[in-house]
Amino acid sequence: MSQQTRILVIDDEPGHCDATAEALTKVGYECVQANSASAGIEELKSDAIDVVVTDLKLGEELDGLDILREALRLHGDIEVIVVTGHGTIPSAVEAIQLGAASYLTKPLDINELRAVVAKAVANQQLRRENRELHTALDKRFSFEQILGNDPKILRVLDTLQQITSTDATVLIHGESGTGKELIAKAIHHNSPRCNRPFVALNCASLSEGILESELFGHEKGSFTGASDRRVGRFEHADGGTLLLDEVGDMPISTQIKLLRVIEERQIMRVGSNEPIDVDVRLLAATNADLQQLVKEKKFRQDLFFRLNVVAIRMPPLRERKSDIPLLTQSFIKEFAHRHGKEIAGIAPSVSKALAQYDWPGNVRELRNCIESMVVVTKDAVLGEDDLPSHIIPGRLALPAPRDLSGMSLQQAERELISTTLDECNGNRKEAAKKLGIGERTLYRKLNQYDLKV
Repeated sequence: MSQQTRILVIDDEPGHCDATAEALTKVGYECVQANSASAGIEELKSDAIDVVVTDLKLGEELDGLDILREALRLHGDIEVIVVTGHGTIPSAVEAIQLGAASYLTKPLDINELRAVVAKAVANQQLRRENRELHTALDKRFSFEQILGNDPKILRVLDTLQQITSTDATVLIHGESGTGKELIAKAIHHNSPRCNRPFVALNCASLSEGILESELFGHEKGSFTGASDRRVGRFEHADGGTLLLDEVGDMPISTQIKLLRVIEERQIMRVGSNEPIDVDVRLLAATNADLQQLVKEKKFRQDLFFRLNVVAIRMPPLRERKSDIPLLTQSFIKEFAHRHGKEIAGIAPSVSKALAQYDWPGNVRELRNCIESMVVVTKDAVLGEDDLPSHIIPGRLALPAPRDLSGMSLQQAERELISTTLDECNGNRKEAAKKLGIGERTLYRKLNQYDLKV
């Protein structure tokens, strides 16, 4: 129980008022007393009150219902408990209809009083936490959280402003780590569907059969292992937003069924012939070139047109390097707070190194890099010693290869080249630099060891 919870007790009989306040004070509440409706209203106007316990009959023109109305007018989330005699229970019921949290009958049972007050305080705390959560979500997914001043990211923000109030299907494409899911959540959270579910499904991580079950649901016994009926993501997202991540990896057969759902706004669970209406805003994200996949007959052209109503391209970080200082400062502030560190700034040489690096992992890689630096630093200023070794030219570190014991020299060399290429995401220039050899030498070694990039 919070020591800050303040309760206003209103009763025109001073003895009853004292007894009620004393019973609540003994279990840790701070109580304020008033012996008339007018005095109680003055307390409500001049003080921060969490809960009111008021007698219904107060022996003057104003009564407990007037207290209730004024309390709710002054403090939207206040809890009001009405105390009444048996003969005035209909009025107590009226109080509940007006917004009172509960009512108690005289003579008061102290344990019941404490229990009802505790429940009122818990309900109030829950509402406040929900409000704080919504505020945090508004901050997290508002467009202000999509940081950047580069013209490419400003075009993205301008598009978002135009489309969030609509139900248009959006295709978000960009490299891994550019923030595609953040964009999808921002679209949902700033849309009229924001109070309904946001559901995401990664199409690349599931087999064809499991993917259809996840999308559309299934009936009990529809396939081996289907021991119960399952609601799919479309049903779960009904009224809200569904994000299909890595949609380019969706099998053709599932693409056909998805196209039908988009056109008919109905799904059928696996193993069922009964259509179910769904109202879902569809967003799709991919790091693949869907138009190229269409040419290769790996993605249906009609589905591409359905998904590509509005296209948003998330630029890689190497195309918006002017935003690196802004992003860096934001991440330093976030992680310094999270990890309890006092970080005053970043050394100029480190800023230069961050600006020169190509960031193959994009914003996600930068974010992880800054968190690592904040965690390991022993100083108030992030310096070169805090940087991951591969960021600064001249301090490139080779990746740790697998155990080379028992390998021949050629096998060990092949393993080292393969591991380094993986570390560099197939970038031959960067791999050659790490290995300390020329690009032509690396190319010859790739052919010699039959390594594909």
